[in-house]
Amino acid sequence: MSKIVFVVGLGPGDPQFLTAQAQSALTQAEVLCGYTVYLELVRPYFPDKTYYSTGMTKEIDRCRWALETAWTGKTVALVCSGDAGVYGMASPLLELAEGYPEVTVEVVPGLTAALSGGAVLGAPLAHDFCVLSLSDRLTPWAVIEKRLAAAAMGDFCIALYNPSSKGRPDYLARAVRILMENGKAPATVCGIVRNIGREGQTSRVLTLAGLEATPVDMFTTVYIGNAATKQLSGRMVTPRGYHA
Repeated sequence: MSKIVFVVGLGPGDPQFLTAQAQSALTQAEVLCGYTVYLELVRPYFPDKTYYSTGMTKEIDRCRWALETAWTGKTVALVCSGDAGVYGMASPLLELAEGYPEVTVEVVPGLTAALSGGAVLGAPLAHDFCVLSLSDRLTPWAVIEKRLAAAAMGDFCIALYNPSSKGRPDYLARAVRILMENGKAPATVCGIVRNIGREGQTSRVLTLAGLEATPVDMFTTVYIGNAATKQLSGRMVTPRGYHA
């Protein structure tokens, strides 16, 4: 009897962004499990599946339910947005799976926001880059500050996830100040993309100084260039270095 959990990254949510591997996993699964919002993205395309949804902050309960359901013999797909291994559900699922040795976990990659949003802007991450989340729900702000400073001193291009919320409306402004204090020039080319790959998608290229006072939310991904990043015909482009 098969006992398997696919943990599937859905990308931005629209079916055109699903990988063939993700589509195959969702087709094979008898049960789709995930955060309510993400399940609603795929429900229209798999109406005959069984669904199990939970709200925000119930990630561990979701993972445990998926493993226990797979243990009974059902094939389960645990879904999340973006990539399952980038701020996704693969890590907590694999940690809990140690207690379910008979269940096979297969991690199915997806298109993370740094890449799908980067394509909207142009080529902001064409050289060395890092991805940071400004959410301090699971990571202390002191650690986030240290990582921001290190990224600035290394002149990395940066993709920022979770840049703001109702409970922390000033976090992006604080991050911008840390970056400028540690070497990023105010004129550094930056970009923002909201609702990547979904209805109402918007994007904008601006400077780091301008970014400090720009309102963003949890549906926004922020891009900060390196010293060589430029704006070309309205696009954000980080040179790969060939012309040097």
